[in-house]
Amino acid sequence: MTTTTDSRADALREAVVAWFDDAARDLPWRHPDRTPWGVLVSETMLQQTPVVRVEPVWRTWLERWPTPADLAAAPTADVLRAWGRLGYPRRALRLQECARVIVREHGGEVPDDEAALRALPGVGEYTAAAVRAFAFGRRAVVVDTNVRRVLARAVAGEALPRPTPTAAERALAAGLVPSSDGDAARWAAASMELGALVCTARAPDCAACPVRDLCAWRAAGHPPDAHAARRRTQPWHGTDRQVRGRVMALLRDASGPVERERLLLVADDAAQVGRCLASLVEDGLAETPPDEPDLFALPGGDTSGGGAGTD
Repeated sequence: MTTTTDSRADALREAVVAWFDDAARDLPWRHPDRTPWGVLVSETMLQQTPVVRVEPVWRTWLERWPTPADLAAAPTADVLRAWGRLGYPRRALRLQECARVIVREHGGEVPDDEAALRALPGVGEYTAAAVRAFAFGRRAVVVDTNVRRVLARAVAGEALPRPTPTAAERALAAGLVPSSDGDAARWAAASMELGALVCTARAPDCAACPVRDLCAWRAAGHPPDAHAARRRTQPWHGTDRQVRGRVMALLRDASGPVERERLLLVADDAAQVGRCLASLVEDGLAETPPDEPDLFALPGGDTSGGGAGTD
């Protein structure tokens, strides 16, 4: 396992945090008036979705549902419409389930205990740690893809981290977290920001990197990705995910249930669309009115009438 000396770890942290003090983006979930709920919503929305797409949706969402209780009581159809095109709409369902558990079990307040956070629907190790750090200013080991990439390059001398995280990686990350709550939270935000803005996956700006003189990857001559053969990339066009997205777009825009025949037109393969419709119903993202198996609508919305389409 790669390790760092205390002096090198101190130098790395100090350089990254000093850079962050000047370069940090002005994001609303970082403002002093942020709430733990707002941070939890942002972390859920930001999963596999860029900030530029998340920020306007986050602002609208928090205006409409500023507390867990507000979201818990909202019609699910409204929640899915507000989620819009952020992608992976099951995250919206998990977020509403999360809000209901917070109301039921935590008095409507986001807990700051890591175990309690991880017990919430849709909250895993990363999200729980991020909420503790960014909402409550607590010490936590916050490791996302950006942090993994920064540590792989700066410390391990690798172009990119392994396709899946390892125990050794987490131990390395944990060893770099400062001991105090405030310093740890700052380091978490700064190391993530460095990966997002400078130490990017495809075009790292090494000339602008605050730790370029400490970077093991740069010192090694920027060797290529040793794990490239293990990385799988899935094409987007023609996938079930693309078709599900098209179906969801029609359902979001519709004023009532939509006929199966119309939904089948979103792709050339009717069998694929049928499979996607079934999976959306199974995932709780769509439903059919009673005794109307050929009509589909968002869950918790108006399923009365027939074939309302988008008129």
